[in-house]
Amino acid sequence: MRGEDEASEGLFSYVSCSARVPKDHPLRAIRRLVDGALETLSGDFARLYAKLGRPSIPPEKLLRALLLQAFYSVRSERQLMEQLDYNLLFRWFVGLSMDAPIWDVTVFTKNRERLLEGDVAAKFFGAVLDQAEVKQLLSNDHFSVDGTLIEAWASMKSFRRKDGKDKPPGPGRNGERGFHKEKRSNETHGSTTDPDARLYRKGDGQGAKLSFMGHILMENRNALIVETELTQASGTAERDAALAMIDRHSPAAKRITLGGDKGFDVTGFVGELRERNVTPHIAVDAHLTKTGKTRKTAIDGRTTRHLGYAISQRIRKRIEEGFGYIKTVAVLRKTRHRGTARVGFMFTLAAAAYNLVRIPKLLAAIP
Repeated sequence: MRGEDEASEGLFSYVSCSARVPKDHPLRAIRRLVDGALETLSGDFARLYAKLGRPSIPPEKLLRALLLQAFYSVRSERQLMEQLDYNLLFRWFVGLSMDAPIWDVTVFTKNRERLLEGDVAAKFFGAVLDQAEVKQLLSNDHFSVDGTLIEAWASMKSFRRKDGKDKPPGPGRNGERGFHKEKRSNETHGSTTDPDARLYRKGDGQGAKLSFMGHILMENRNALIVETELTQASGTAERDAALAMIDRHSPAAKRITLGGDKGFDVTGFVGELRERNVTPHIAVDAHLTKTGKTRKTAIDGRTTRHLGYAISQRIRKRIEEGFGYIKTVAVLRKTRHRGTARVGFMFTLAAAAYNLVRIPKLLAAIP
C-alpha cells in the first residue's frame, strides 16, 4: 500500500540527538577524546571568565564547534552556525539539545577571541596528547620537522609602500593596479590589510604571495603531530621554528633524532642541534653551485652511515600528510583570519583535529 506524502510534526519529541547518531560513528570515539582533554582544561577556562555577569558560550561547546569546522571543511563560521541549526550530528557533538537556540555568528566570533587570549588552542592540543592511552602511540626519540606556506587573507594590491609614496589602486571595489617594473620587498612595503603577512615564495620559479609559515614537529612512530608553530614567512623561519619546537618538547639531556629536508642542511642549524643533543637526520643538500662545484653539506658520515638515518629519511615524508589535512580538509591553504595570533590559533586547532581523526584508528589497531 502506498503511503501518503503528508508532513507529520509532533508537538513533543522524545528522541535525543544522541539517539540519532549511530553507535559506530567515528565522531563518537573522537568526542570521547575531546571530552577527556576538555576536562583537564576546566581550571584554565575558569580563569578566563568572570564570576559574575551574563553567561557566555561555554568554551567547551565553542571548541567542539571549531573542531567540527575543521573535520567537515566548513568554510566560514556563518556556515557553521547554519549547520548547527539543522544538523543533528553537529548538535550532538557540540552538546546542544534538539531545541537549543543557535548562537549569533558575531557573538560566536567574539567568544572565540577570548580563547585566543588564553592560548587555549595550544593547551587543548597538548591535553589531547597528554592522555594516557594516547601517550603509548608517541615516540620520545625520533622526530621530523617541516614548514609550509599559508596564504594570507590579503590581496597583492594591499602590499603598499610604507612611506605612502606609491600609487593607490584605481577607483571602484576592485580597482586596477599595475606593478610592472616596480621593485617591492618586505623592507619597503607592507600589507595594509594584514600587516603581519610577508611577501614570500617557497622556491625558484614560483610566484611570491603574501603568506604566513606554519611549522610542524612530528613524532616518527605513528606520524602524529606533537608541536606546532606559526611565524611570519622568511628564509630562516623554518629553522628558527624547529629549534623553538624542540626546546619546548624535548629536554636537552635526552638524545633524539630529527629528520628534515634539504632546507635544514645549514651548518649553523646543524650545530645548534648537536648542542641540544639532537642527531640531525637531515637530507643532504649537495646541489651544484653557480661555479659548478658541489655544495658543502653539514651532514657527514657520522650520521649517514647509520641505518636509522635511512629510516628517518623515509618516514619524515609522512609529515606532508599532516600539512595536506590542515590545508585541504581544514581549509587552511588560504586562511580566513588576519594576524599571526589568530592564524596560529586556527593552525594549531587544525593540527589537533588531524590528530583526533587518526588517534582512534591507531588505538583500535593495538592488539
